[in-house]
Amino acid sequence: MRQRPKPRLRLRPPSRRPRRWANRFSKRCAACHTIDKDGPNGIGPNLHGIVGRPVASHPGFAYSGAMKAKGGVWDAAALDIYLADPMKIVPGTRMAFAGVIDAADRQALILYLEDQSK
Repeated sequence: MRQRPKPRLRLRPPSRRPRRWANRFSKRCAACHTIDKDGPNGIGPNLHGIVGRPVASHPGFAYSGAMKAKGGVWDAAALDIYLADPMKIVPGTRMAFAGVIDAADRQALILYLEDQSK
């Protein structure tokens, strides 16, 4: 018996993936975060300019001790690792979010965050 070939996964062009995150951000992130320039902190810090910013450094936000102890910079690689499973990567973080499991979705989110920070 001949096996049917598995269908190939077709990804949307990378340029469109970040745009999808505008809607997803409002559904998944905006309950706790804002992204507008000079926007207020919410339950979580404002994320405008997060890519390239030192960890736990947004003015006026009270970070957990665990996040302060993490150190480093939120570059694309660090965000990718963190967003996969925030509570596992930074035990003690107050970010009660299960994470973005799909690697392509994480990359699209990071590109969206970069784009919104311009």
